[in-house]
Amino acid sequence: MIRFYFHPTPNPAKVALFLEEAGLPYEVVPVDTARGEQHLPAFRAINPNGKVPAIVDTDGPGGKPARVFDSTAILLYLAEKTGQFGGAPEERPELLSWLLFLASGLGPFSGQAVHFQHAAPEGLGYAVNRYRREAERHYRVLDDLLATRRHMVGDAYTIADMSAWGWIDRAARVLKGEADPLAGFPNLKRWFAEVDARPAVARARAVGKDHAFKAMGDEESRRALFPSNYPSAAE
Repeated sequence: MIRFYFHPTPNPAKVALFLEEAGLPYEVVPVDTARGEQHLPAFRAINPNGKVPAIVDTDGPGGKPARVFDSTAILLYLAEKTGQFGGAPEERPELLSWLLFLASGLGPFSGQAVHFQHAAPEGLGYAVNRYRREAERHYRVLDDLLATRRHMVGDAYTIADMSAWGWIDRAARVLKGEADPLAGFPNLKRWFAEVDARPAVARARAVGKDHAFKAMGDEESRRALFPSNYPSAAE
């Protein structure tokens, strides 16, 4: 059984998609990050970095429970455990390269673009421009890649596609103000439509809908989500 520590944000969405695609039995454990539950000792024992997603595999290597945190690590772990969506052996270098591109590029820059456009105080035009333009540059890299292949790694649907889907699904927030945020990236738009139409995507989007997560935007949620902005509260 997989215990899946979840909040409805892009990185947990990637793991939800894998679990639904693979048909693995799992239990959702809500972590309300707007309430600061990611900082509680019980969760820090699973992910010392205090971020979602994380999993505990009660039947890990050697039959012992195993914790795994960070969405990329979880996707790799589950692909290896199940033998699904990991691509062909000869595609391993490409798979790893694109997974790390997504983990170190698309995800962080998209997240910062969202933060500075939607959550940060006014008057930070340099930061808004910096992260928005870098997010757009990452979209362009993916659009160029998908001009010559169906999926991120050749023709096979893999964990790289799941990882990219998690953030491209939030394109409207990343590229704030665009009526059709993928209009300038036609290959990426074609790819996203194909992935988004998979039945498992609808099931992944339903994960956690039965839990009332706190809305973000008030002082409590800001302190919970951005504790380093409040030195007296920082650990």
